[in-house]
Amino acid sequence: MILKVIKPALIISAVIPLFLCAWFSFEFYGTSKATPEKILFVVESGKGIQSIAQDLKEEGVIKKTWPFLLGYKLYFSPKSLKAGEYELSLPVSTKKILTILSEGKVFFHPVTIPEGLTRREIAQHLESLGIIEEEDFLEACSRTGLLGSYDIEAENLEGYLFPETYHLSRGISADTIITTLVTQFKTVFTEEWRQRATEINMTPRKVVILASLIEKETSFPEERKLVSAVFHNRLRIRMKLDCDPTIIYAMKELGIYEGRLLKRHLKFESSYNTYLRRGLPPGPICNPGQAALEAALYPSDEKYIYFVSKNDGSHVFSRTFNEHQRAVRKYQR
Repeated sequence: MILKVIKPALIISAVIPLFLCAWFSFEFYGTSKATPEKILFVVESGKGIQSIAQDLKEEGVIKKTWPFLLGYKLYFSPKSLKAGEYELSLPVSTKKILTILSEGKVFFHPVTIPEGLTRREIAQHLESLGIIEEEDFLEACSRTGLLGSYDIEAENLEGYLFPETYHLSRGISADTIITTLVTQFKTVFTEEWRQRATEINMTPRKVVILASLIEKETSFPEERKLVSAVFHNRLRIRMKLDCDPTIIYAMKELGIYEGRLLKRHLKFESSYNTYLRRGLPPGPICNPGQAALEAALYPSDEKYIYFVSKNDGSHVFSRTFNEHQRAVRKYQR
């Protein structure tokens, strides 16, 4: 009689664990029949495993929290689940989710920083994309030690935040971003370019300042070296550069630019006003791209001293004041 009772009990005690193991394996390693899609899931800093599991359930990534919690305890503890934004391709197994989160395989957004933006505009651009807070980025731009021998006079990183397409994760530190941008600048500004700067009697800093003016004066690739020639020629004969974007930059820095440069602004008192002061402005007025930097180093062999806008983005270049006046009358009436 006792054997008749014990035998089923033994069978049940053996079957139940097997059943539970099979159930767990099914829930842990299997995937649902959800419609294939990619979603972005955020693990906020400081969140515990219970909260993360609940967030995954609420967003429909997992149906039950217990396989996630048990799987973490059995296979991933004491590893932490890293904060950040993750791209998950649904349907996905619970094990795969834990692997991604524990290894910190965060999603990297392709972020393009266009040529000619100021550090403030880059900061606003990155904040609009949800990458980083504007103020954090601007504060990090004071780390001029990153420039090393390229520029020991810089007050901030204006001019050295190289325009390029980068892959950045949300929550990335400001220091990491600016280090990435400045490192790219150093990669582009080669030793050959440093030697070229010496040949034309310029420092890398002066090249960057000049390139920033070229970047803001024209968007036409074929004009960059012509604009550079004008500025080089004017610098050589100590003629003022008369560069409108330098005034605009000064006004933007003070937050008083209203989108249009007027004649009275040409007398705006600023060390950046190249209508009032000879030579280059005291610092870059934007972050120039590779083509503008190259143009600053290798200007066209032309005697142009003037250029005027044709109101379509292009310019007319002149060697004499009389030629320039005729162009002004034709295009700037």
